[in-house]
Amino acid sequence: MAHYVALEGLPAAGKSELLSTLARYYPEQVVVLPELVREVVETQGIDLFGERERLTEALLAALPDRQRKVRELLEDAFLVVEDSHLGVHAAYAGALADNAFLDAFARLEQELRWPDVYVRLELPVEASLRRQRSRGDEAFLVGESVLRAMGRHLASWHMGRRNDVVAINAHRAPAEVLDELTDVLDLSYVSSTSEVLPYLILLGRPASGKSELIQFLVSLSPDERAEAYRLGPLTIEDDFPILWEKFEEDDDWEAVGRGRLLSEQANGNYYVTDDHVWPFLIRRLNHRLEAMQEAPGMTVLVEFARGGGDGYRAALEALSPRVLERAAIVYVDVSYEESCRRNRARYDEARRAGLLTHSVPDHELARTYENDDWHTLAQEERGYLELRGLSVPYVTVPNTPEPTTAEAFAERYRPAFAQLFGMWKAGR
Repeated sequence: MAHYVALEGLPAAGKSELLSTLARYYPEQVVVLPELVREVVETQGIDLFGERERLTEALLAALPDRQRKVRELLEDAFLVVEDSHLGVHAAYAGALADNAFLDAFARLEQELRWPDVYVRLELPVEASLRRQRSRGDEAFLVGESVLRAMGRHLASWHMGRRNDVVAINAHRAPAEVLDELTDVLDLSYVSSTSEVLPYLILLGRPASGKSELIQFLVSLSPDERAEAYRLGPLTIEDDFPILWEKFEEDDDWEAVGRGRLLSEQANGNYYVTDDHVWPFLIRRLNHRLEAMQEAPGMTVLVEFARGGGDGYRAALEALSPRVLERAAIVYVDVSYEESCRRNRARYDEARRAGLLTHSVPDHELARTYENDDWHTLAQEERGYLELRGLSVPYVTVPNTPEPTTAEAFAERYRPAFAQLFGMWKAGR
């Protein structure tokens, strides 16, 4: 990974705006250094085009301090990103026939600490001219002929030095440019100063209260969620939407005369007829989880329900090791009878695909969820499960009566999450 990077590009390519964003959102990783030429011109009131000799003298005087600052920041392990570099100024000097600067540059070039990587924001000259005019800064307005000549000089300079140049298309939406720049710089946004669980696996019978708990956690402020529950901003992966899509596909297969593959309809709802769907859903979850780009400070919440003699054991053993090795488990515990009661109470036919409003047909509840293997698998209220050679911490949280206020949710779940995080830390 590069530690010293220069961002170059035509005027108004977006360098200053992008670097301002990096400095604001990655303060613990990145230090941005302003363009040295512009800094000298503005602080000393130099005419960029009319006082070239004075500009050269001022640059040479300011250069040792800039080089010292770069060295100190690199020693402190920061990623140093500089707005432009002296090679760009030399290219402009070539375009303007500023031989005095070119002579000075030739004498000192080999002594300077140059960037490890040069990131170029590529922009058509015509676009640069339009953007320059729109910002109305006449003192720094650079015309077409100078821009084209500068580009040729800069390309020749990079080739002569065999510099590592990475090009980014800057002639598109700014969010896309910023996204690619952060990828090139290998930056990861740290969303919380508190350590959080990277993966939380949330289990429980249908209507046990899993979705309601998620709704409560999402409603918390980022600080409270991180400090009290050790969770970052949540990315939620639930296998129910995958299953619902399969139900709707069965509707389509039936409509074209093929017949249903894995479900049947029941009073406007669906139940599973092929139990191969349960390992299939875990495989689909794994594909999604393994495709995710992880970010420090974030939490991925994986939610599902299973039943039968080895439902949870089989599902957890099939989860990606990438998840299991850094996961903790919460099981929201209600009886089968309570699951049935809540399942019927929450059903809303108009919103039957919703996470808080769907229900499982009584036939499915009895066949699949009347018995599950959680309490066989996890015989204590909290502890560790041995899964694929990994020790994964868990807590079981009794969820009767059903909490209905934020205070009730906090009273029930905050101590459980504190215990869970303590076990997770102890097992690292």
